[in-house]
Parts: sequence; C-alpha cells; structure tokens
Amino acid sequence: EVFVLVIDEINRGNLAKVFGELYFLLEYRDEFVHLLYGSDEGRGFRLPPNLVILGTMNTSDRSIAPMDAAMRRRFAFMELRPGTPPAASMLYRWLKKQKLPDHSARLLDEVNRLIGEGPGGDRDFRIGPSYFMRPAVHRSPGGLERTWRTQILPLLAEYHWGDGTDVTEVYGLERLCDRLGIDPAELGGGEQPDGTGSGDRPDLM
Repeated sequence: EVFVLVIDEINRGNLAKVFGELYFLLEYRDEFVHLLYGSDEGRGFRLPPNLVILGTMNTSDRSIAPMDAAMRRRFAFMELRPGTPPAASMLYRWLKKQKLPDHSARLLDEVNRLIGEGPGGDRDFRIGPSYFMRPAVHRSPGGLERTWRTQILPLLAEYHWGDGTDVTEVYGLERLCDRLGIDPAELGGGEQPDGTGSGDRPDLM
C-alpha cells in the first residue's frame, strides 16, 4: 500500500532545517541514519519505500525565495497552470458533476484571458479554480457575487497595484456577465452582481 504525504506551500519554510536528515534520505532511500532528536535506540531510521512525498509551491508569491538546487535535485517538478491541462478543465468537470451551470468557469477563463493581455501579462498571476470549487459559492444566495467581491477583486487589485488599472471597471462581475452573455440572475439565489437582492449573508460562506 502506498502512502502519500502532501506538504502544502513547501517553499515557505527553511527546508534545510525542516527536513534535516531527510535531505540525505530523500536521495538515498535504502540508507539508514541516526536521528539527532529521535529515539531510534540505535536501530537507525530510513524513509519507507512506499512513502511518496508531494510538495506544492505558489510561484506568484514573490516574497518566497526560490527552492535551492539541493532540494530541486531530490524532486521531480511539474507545473500546474489554470490554462493548461489538467487544471484547464477542472472547474468545468467539477461544475458538471455538481449539476451546476458553467458560468463561473467561463468567468474565470475570461479573467485569465484579460490578465494575460494586461499590462503585466504575467501568467503566474492567473487565477486557479479552487475559489469556485465549493458548493456554497453557487448554492448560497449571493455566494458567487460575494466570492468575486471579497476574494477575486482584492486579488486582482494587488496584482495591478500601481499600474493604473481600474480593477472594478475591467474585472467587475456585472461587466463580465454582460460581455459573456450571462444572465446575472443565474449566478446563485437570484442575486445581482452589485450585491443587491435577498439573503446576502456572509455567514453562509
């Protein structure tokens, strides 16, 4: 049986200190080491052969130093970007499975297209699907509008900081719905993109 250890945001820690003896064991899986703070009672410790370690990194976080060469040598790397498979169709598949319309997926595609064509054109800042892969976003009154207003627009405002872009004008939900031919009333609970309507309760998220 294979076991998987997922380390989210792996590059946020001081990996040399966090991993310690694992630096050696990641490269030499059949070797044993004596742990500095362990209690192996002289038997030695090694990484089980049926353990897989997955680490995630967010390349858009400029405050994080790149992973050093020693750690890179011990891992295989794969990029996951919103515009390429398998991430490209993930939200569409999730919405179909939940029996929900694909409005949020179309909106997300349009936002990422605008980011790519914008002043920065930095593909690292394109937005992934996880913001919309929660049932409450689509089934709570005003859920999608609230997610857009409190998470998507602030994220875009940070991305465009100092470049003169009117984020609400370019990425506003009402404007995008009009461009894509989406009826705002279909965005969950009959809520309008400007937040008017009944049931706009933040506690439902």
